[in-house]
Amino acid sequence: MKKAILILALATTGSVFAQKKTTTSATVKFDATTKLDALPVAENKTVVALIDTKGGTVAFEAQIKGFQFGNPMMQEHFNGPKWMDSEKNPTSTFKGKITNVADVKFDQDGTYVVNIEGDLTMHGISKPLTGKATIVVKAGAVSATSDFTIKLADYSLGNAGGKLADEPKITVSADFK
Repeated sequence: MKKAILILALATTGSVFAQKKTTTSATVKFDATTKLDALPVAENKTVVALIDTKGGTVAFEAQIKGFQFGNPMMQEHFNGPKWMDSEKNPTSTFKGKITNVADVKFDQDGTYVVNIEGDLTMHGISKPLTGKATIVVKAGAVSATSDFTIKLADYSLGNAGGKLADEPKITVSADFK
């Protein structure tokens, strides 16, 4: 229900619904591996995402409890009050814009590198984020991927005594309808 409300709210902002593409099955991968520990890798495949092909708005929302680790103990720590505290901070969101959306031909097959800027909210803290994404248009379908790093300290998160990378890599990918 919460996902449907987010998609509806995002889709009704702006001009025409046909310009907005959404998905409820985007993926966010969190990789904080270090030489000390190769286990802090998680993936969430139930992320809500939106892209506005005209205005360039992009957004995603990931439920923190949706991240799956190979190690159940790590998942428990990730969601616990000493780290992500998923009871208090149940989601992570990004709301931003493609700054060069005019360069993307959403009606033509192709691969386009775009610039993204916006705010990433995680652990109850919002910080500006800029980066690049790749958009692929093929037979009318749109997919997007982006890789970026964050600083754990910016979100009041520790590195578990060096067992987590100070700047984990995050990969977001989505196939839009």
